[in-house]
Amino acid sequence: MRGIRAGLLVVATSMLALAGAATAPAFDASRAYEDIRQLVAIGPRPPGSPGSAAARRYILAELQKAGIPAHEQPFDATTPIGPIRMANVIGVIEGARPERILLGGHYDTKLFRQFRFVGANDGGSSTAMLLELGRVLKARKNPFTIELVFFDGEEALVSWTGNDHTYGSRHYVAAARRDGTLGRIKALILFDLVGDRHLTIRRESHSTRWLTDLIWASAKRLGHGAFFLDEWLPVEDDHKAFLEAGVPAVDIIDLEYAAWHTPRDTIEQVSARSLQIVGDVFLDALPAIEKKLAE
Repeated sequence: MRGIRAGLLVVATSMLALAGAATAPAFDASRAYEDIRQLVAIGPRPPGSPGSAAARRYILAELQKAGIPAHEQPFDATTPIGPIRMANVIGVIEGARPERILLGGHYDTKLFRQFRFVGANDGGSSTAMLLELGRVLKARKNPFTIELVFFDGEEALVSWTGNDHTYGSRHYVAAARRDGTLGRIKALILFDLVGDRHLTIRRESHSTRWLTDLIWASAKRLGHGAFFLDEWLPVEDDHKAFLEAGVPAVDIIDLEYAAWHTPRDTIEQVSARSLQIVGDVFLDALPAIEKKLAE
């Protein structure tokens, strides 16, 4: 009788687990792809432009639909082409603890005067990734507060030299230092160029090793090792300011994108499947990341 009861308990537990898995929120790449389509329809979105303002309105509206409180973080940036008013967008999903895990990506597109640049992958995919992760994580019980940070001004206004880049992330870190909240940032996971239909993501060599290892382990576990390669590549990106401030950070980026900074960076170059792969890998890795940060 004891064996029968034990067997029934195992079956019941398994059924509950399956039911929980069936109802657990999942990344929906079709929604993320639609986000990119909407952003591309706005057109070019360089800092300080009408397109940038329209992109912020779209981000804020989608966060509101998802029930995620959000606000803008405006600042004046000194650039080689003069002062520009920029603004990060920050959405907050309250967790059990006030310490926060940042999910970041840039929403601006590079300024080109020679051609029309709509940045479907470069600016669009990172924005869409954050929006869809926000929808998923809003329905989850999160041990840490999750902050979605849409950085403005990642792209250089003229050329990637000196401080002509990563304006939004550098401002965010400086503001966190000033208000005393920098110590509450447990980690940053940065997404950039993650919609390439020929997805090739290498380990970014400046990124925090243990964060990289956990994400790449999830990629292998899910059968996506062909897209998350074990080769290393150094990249300067929005995670740099956080690393310099002592915050663990990882950059999930595909730099092998043939349409990068060309007029061909259009909706036809991005893939819902690539978005799904990246979203699934991160969500699989998140519990292990949270466990490590709770130690």
